[in-house]
Amino acid sequence: MKFFYLCIPFLLFFYPVQIHAQETFLNPIISGSFPDPSICRVGDDFYIVNSSFEYFPGLPIHHSRDLVSWELIGYALNHKNISKSLINLHDVQQEGGIHAPSIRYNDGVFYIITTNVYSPTDTSKDAIMLNFVVTSKDPKGPWSLPHIIEGAPGIDPDIFFDDNGKVWFVGTHALGDKDKNGIGEIWTQELDIKNWKLKGVRYSIWTGACGGCCVEGPHMYKKNGKYYLMVAEGGTSLNHAVMIAVSSSPSGPFDSNPRNPILTSRHLSNSNWVNSTGHADLVELRDGRWFMVSLGIRNEFNGKSNMGRETFLMPVEWEEATSRWVQNDIGDWEPLIHEWPVVAPLSGKVERNNDMIFDSSIQNRKHYFYDDFDSKKLNVNWNFRRIPSNNTYSLNSKKGFLRLYLQSESFSQRKRYSLIGIRQKETFFEFSAKMNFSPNTNGEEAGLSLFQKDNNYLKYTVLKSGGDVFLSLSSTLGFEDVKVLNQQLISDFDGQVVLKISSVGSEYNFKYSMNNGKSFKVFFKTQNNIHLSQGYTGSYLGVYGSSNGKASRSYADFDWCKYSNILED
Repeated sequence: MKFFYLCIPFLLFFYPVQIHAQETFLNPIISGSFPDPSICRVGDDFYIVNSSFEYFPGLPIHHSRDLVSWELIGYALNHKNISKSLINLHDVQQEGGIHAPSIRYNDGVFYIITTNVYSPTDTSKDAIMLNFVVTSKDPKGPWSLPHIIEGAPGIDPDIFFDDNGKVWFVGTHALGDKDKNGIGEIWTQELDIKNWKLKGVRYSIWTGACGGCCVEGPHMYKKNGKYYLMVAEGGTSLNHAVMIAVSSSPSGPFDSNPRNPILTSRHLSNSNWVNSTGHADLVELRDGRWFMVSLGIRNEFNGKSNMGRETFLMPVEWEEATSRWVQNDIGDWEPLIHEWPVVAPLSGKVERNNDMIFDSSIQNRKHYFYDDFDSKKLNVNWNFRRIPSNNTYSLNSKKGFLRLYLQSESFSQRKRYSLIGIRQKETFFEFSAKMNFSPNTNGEEAGLSLFQKDNNYLKYTVLKSGGDVFLSLSSTLGFEDVKVLNQQLISDFDGQVVLKISSVGSEYNFKYSMNNGKSFKVFFKTQNNIHLSQGYTGSYLGVYGSSNGKASRSYADFDWCKYSNILED
């Protein structure tokens, strides 16, 4: 009998415990700043790619086998394939960079097509738009060098593989001008993917359901012999919408769905839990079911969210409906009937709570991140603003630490500075890091940062000023210029500190520990934790260092960084 009891732990370890699957899943399916989702399926595997704008590495790729639990597996743009290309992410303007990719799979190869938007000056009128394709046989990489498509105006391109062997580039141009960069009208042209050149005739095929109002983000599909063109329309804010049209040819003409828009939140109250839904893509499951992914903004505070635009999922059913009435050969009017996608058939909108797609699925809603920097490679979740300089960081200088070198550059337009972060996933969180830092000269600082843009950030640092060492908090959140919120002299500082930022209610709380996290002291509280919600991108949480205009050989060593939700849904 004693032997039996001793074996219980062993038996329990190997005994197949039944795990009851969830009956529902929650939107968003990919939390944090992951806008403009594009999806493809290969067998039982699903892949999503999102816009990355000025952040680097670019083109994040997630993988899933159940559509509700997603893992970040890598990026299609990295140091290896962008350094020898014309894709400029070194001094790209904020909210420039990589826009609205499309991911497709054909004959053993993955294709991602996208646009890099670069302005030589800080105006949008002089933007250079380079449309390009990267390819790989494995979505984890390596990915090819960018193949730039010459003579392709506009943004948000799609690549469509027809079942007759033809490949089509689907893009945008300015309304009424097929050679001018811009949005408002969709065009298509055959693409030679051996030489990466456009060929044949260019066709302007649709100005959207509303006649050119910010028509962008095209995706083309083929179903039952018909070609469907789906676009985003109405701008990326509260009037955002998804429209669709059908044709018997990829070159048009296209008939607009009389039920357009097929997805929007423009008709809902501003107090609805999600807004600005749009810029979508469709995927068919192996069993014939269809789903749509789109971006949306959670209504965390007056229609805004620090997470920015995230990825949401909705079910889709196809129904027949009259497109328009046409006259037959004897002059009688007959209905022209097509199949059309109906998004979220029971409600017509993005729902927070949804029926689970596969019986065995379990959605992981816990957003927890911990990095002790023991790996030889940087964790896949870390991002930089722009391509970092060579002397930004090291994982080899001190084993088990991230060494962040202080550079003279600080937060400023188009600059590359010593800053690295992970995406904020939920409104309520706790972010902390243990830092070893001994500033040598006045102006040197290092610590934590919450950031979203070059001019929209918060920094919580150890700062040397006037020969003394201070704990300092400064911010541009809600201010026109940088404002120092608090400074406190640190007496007998031995170079080690644990810094912590938490977001609870409407407050950011700032704490610190001088005894390795055994106890914390409150440094400051502020009431403006929603101001990281401006523009295209969401907020990041990370580590930062600067010598503020002076040459420096100083650095900060980070032992670990940790992020977790305070409240779960």
